[in-house]
Amino acid sequence: MCSETADRRTEVVAMTRLGSRELGRALVGISKMHATVADSVFSGLRCVLGDSVESARAIHDTVSTGTYGAVAATVATAGRLAEIAAETTGGVPSHSSRGATGLAILNGLIGDELAGSGSPLAPEMSIRVRGVSIEIEPAELTDAYPHASSHLVVFLHGLMEAEYAWSGGGKPTYGARFADDFGATEIQIRYNTGRHISDNGRELSALLTKLVLLWPVPVTEVTLVGHSMGGLIIRSACHAAADDPYWLSLVRHTVSLGTPHLGAPLAKGVHAATTVLRTTPATRPLGNLLGRRSAGVRDLFHGTLTDDGWLANEPDALRQKRAADLELIPGARHLFVTASLTRDPRHPLGRIIGDGMVLDGSGRGQSRSVRIGFRTEDGFHIGGANHFTLLNSDAIYAWLVEQLRPRKMLPAA
Repeated sequence: MCSETADRRTEVVAMTRLGSRELGRALVGISKMHATVADSVFSGLRCVLGDSVESARAIHDTVSTGTYGAVAATVATAGRLAEIAAETTGGVPSHSSRGATGLAILNGLIGDELAGSGSPLAPEMSIRVRGVSIEIEPAELTDAYPHASSHLVVFLHGLMEAEYAWSGGGKPTYGARFADDFGATEIQIRYNTGRHISDNGRELSALLTKLVLLWPVPVTEVTLVGHSMGGLIIRSACHAAADDPYWLSLVRHTVSLGTPHLGAPLAKGVHAATTVLRTTPATRPLGNLLGRRSAGVRDLFHGTLTDDGWLANEPDALRQKRAADLELIPGARHLFVTASLTRDPRHPLGRIIGDGMVLDGSGRGQSRSVRIGFRTEDGFHIGGANHFTLLNSDAIYAWLVEQLRPRKMLPAA
């Protein structure tokens, strides 16, 4: 069996088994909610109608139990058929845009759980070219990057995304355009967004250490670009590199695109909703479902970058303490881009919803009590745009290319 066929079978079987297990869990949760509501209804009727409701209740319980059992059996049968279908030929799901995106959403939700169980659906951080993982070895890097340059621009996607996200709108990626405009080489990274930001930060630091040492030509400059969570992982990696600063000394620019440096409202809302839903028996299954959200999602409550930050909090405590902020690394410019659904970010609605995922202040790393250290002159705002516009925008690219383009030295007088 060739490697690609084996990889396809491994991924399809793992997806099938996971789907069957998750559907089974969902059925258990739904049946518990159903039973809780039914108990309340029949208890109320019994107070009015007496013991005569018991026969109806017995019939209801028999039918509902049989129905959930039949659905569970159907799910199990479908899973077995899908495993058989995995033996047929076809592409590796994680290599395609649609497959990679589906797995990225899954990993954003429960990627830490998948990684902990050793699932093949949980990707290790890796460089990707056309969806395929590239080993950081001299021969493979030379083959994958025949026009390797000394300036690397490393791209990290956001939560529930894969590297294909940079190709939105059918336009060339920022990295491809950088290559045309000033000869930089685009490096796209894929990682499991369900893991702690600090874990991914350490992995990114280790990956960059190896990459700059084994790159086909000597590396003279590194630019790090992150969308949303990707920007947090860049900051975490810079912190992790303090003990091995070689690649860090090559960083001239970092770019945060819609990064929630002060946390994301959606993560905070889900956290609060989980606590509320767990207070009553009828909604507890929904609360437990939300409670399974990944470590990566939980880290977005405050934009936590280090182990100490998340270890200091009980995961399900309603109040979450904010960890001490990390300083931006010296010797580099730290660019940032924010967006708002309204044309004017100061519009009352724009202040409340930001780009739909991240508020303007969080993207700038600034609030009344917190200032990360970004300079106003190093920022750019785009109005009438959403969080995902930031992945591939002509207006943003025009600004970025002016910031990143190598400056010509003026001749001495």
